[in-house]
Amino acid sequence: MKEVLKNKRDIARELARKYSTMTHDELDILESTLVPMKFAKSEMILKEGEMCKHIYYIEKGLVRQFYFKKGKEVTEHMAAEGEIVMCIESLFKEEPTYLQVEALEPVLIYALPKKRLEEVALHNVNIQILYRKILEESLINSQIHADLVRFETAQDRYQRFCKRSPQIALRAPLVYVASYLQMTPETLSRVRSNITLG
Repeated sequence: MKEVLKNKRDIARELARKYSTMTHDELDILESTLVPMKFAKSEMILKEGEMCKHIYYIEKGLVRQFYFKKGKEVTEHMAAEGEIVMCIESLFKEEPTYLQVEALEPVLIYALPKKRLEEVALHNVNIQILYRKILEESLINSQIHADLVRFETAQDRYQRFCKRSPQIALRAPLVYVASYLQMTPETLSRVRSNITLG
């Protein structure tokens, strides 16, 4: 079956359904702010030292957000279809980011430029709500991840991750999943075999 490619209007509708109701005119405005971007597997969407100027909505593919700590990569966030990625501190402080965003698969993203989004949000209450809900979701996801690694056992961490993000659990390389869950790949392998055997 041939895959039907979505256009900007479909994406605007998708975002409206997920975050806010919109009038026909507001959908037109939201559609006009969307910028499609394509990235090959392993390509960097955002590099350390660059400024994050967009909120990225993933239409297709898988991405990870990571940083370097004592020379080692630490995966902070992973996202797939229908999810949002941004470097929130860089976005709001308008400073270079220490985070990097990499495509783990070929990726199609629709970017929402922050400046433009803020301009249109001033005059459109439903776009304002959409903007706020996206930011709320991002903060909640950060909190969930922080609590997960702070309070849960390795096995509970992995099981909760699989429940919340089944697609990512299936598609992301184990080394990144382990890093995201703050455990070694060996621990993750052990946890996974215990669950399978159990």
